[in-house]
Amino acid sequence: MITHYWFVLCIFVCFSCRFTLCEDNGLALTPPMGFLDWERFRCEIDCNEDPQNCIGEVLFTTMADAMVKYGFRDAGYQYVNIDDCWSAPTRDAQGRLQADPKRFPHGIKWLADYMHTRGLKLGIYSAYSNYTCGGYLGSQNHVQTDADTFASWTIDSLKLDGCSPDTSIYSKGYPEFSKALISTGRPILYSCSWPAYVDFNTFNWTLIGEICNLWRLYDDVQDSWDSIIGIINYWAAKQNTLIPAAGPGHWNDPDMLIIGDFSLSVEESKVQFALWAIFAAPLYISADIRTMPSVFMDILLNREVIAVNQDPLGKQGRQVSNASNYFSLTFGLLFIEYNALLSILDGLQIWYRDLVDGAKAVALLNTRTDGVPYKITVEFSQIGITTGSVNVRDLFLKKDLGTFSRQFTAEVNPHGVVLVKLTTNQ
Repeated sequence: MITHYWFVLCIFVCFSCRFTLCEDNGLALTPPMGFLDWERFRCEIDCNEDPQNCIGEVLFTTMADAMVKYGFRDAGYQYVNIDDCWSAPTRDAQGRLQADPKRFPHGIKWLADYMHTRGLKLGIYSAYSNYTCGGYLGSQNHVQTDADTFASWTIDSLKLDGCSPDTSIYSKGYPEFSKALISTGRPILYSCSWPAYVDFNTFNWTLIGEICNLWRLYDDVQDSWDSIIGIINYWAAKQNTLIPAAGPGHWNDPDMLIIGDFSLSVEESKVQFALWAIFAAPLYISADIRTMPSVFMDILLNREVIAVNQDPLGKQGRQVSNASNYFSLTFGLLFIEYNALLSILDGLQIWYRDLVDGAKAVALLNTRTDGVPYKITVEFSQIGITTGSVNVRDLFLKKDLGTFSRQFTAEVNPHGVVLVKLTTNQ
């Protein structure tokens, strides 16, 4: 009976994917993790001036070695992703993309083999346009050729950017590339930038989940606290649309982790890592792992926070409380009290995510800038816990905090977060 059930299920899945645009490649059942060069290394191509940091094979081989050496691979960071600016200025005689011969002297297939022998995967970049955002050759009018080329190089992931002034072409181009990747027979993770270039409110969020494993939207992350908070606030504002779109095999992507770069403090780095875990977001580090201080490595290698991000239920979390929203509803027309409380408490947020087996992850976030820690209380009824006592564990301290009823309160530093896991005792 069980064998019959699985046979029927397989027939159904295959039939569905044959007659839809299903990106059923079996990949990204949890959010992908790895390294992506763009935010930290941009389009630096002068290898004479900066041979260790230019976009070339030295950067990616040494980064891969660091990922293995410092435990990132074993923690789940598998993908080493090349972004823009990698290709030669012309295609070869067969019309295929080719790597810049000076910066990638051994070619991309060699680089993929380098990753695979170390238990890692290689990702590459293109754009559905004539030229990439950095001015390199794009894949428009070369879709099948480029998909076949990437498969022949044993590429494991493709980030397909937009970059065209004519955004109307994407409704054809992104599904077309999905079909081309599937036709190669090689499982290639498909990261799409389509939503980042079109109107959020009219976008087909059902279709994107059928053709892409993950997708960028909103602004590129920059190396700043303001950028991180901008993304968090955007995710809150759009969560009712984003949450249903995400799940195993298809994820919303708020962009790269900048932990270990130049701007974020330790507390701010914990904020990004905690919220990206709540978001069920891809964890792509864009920092120099080779020289990263251990305090930032410890954040990125925290297995308990990674477990929240990788939770197999695959349900994206949501914001349930923002002080300014709460007090505007609670105090109504009591302007004096409202303004006083708002000035004190604006910037305090509560986020939570459902986990497998009924557990919850809760992030208590203080985005205020006045330099004072604040107590934030989560009422268990806010997050769907209505009965029983609750065991609370701090995931950054890696410490059990005790058993609580009805609510939990923590003091949260400015630009800081407390991330806890709640497990109910029935």
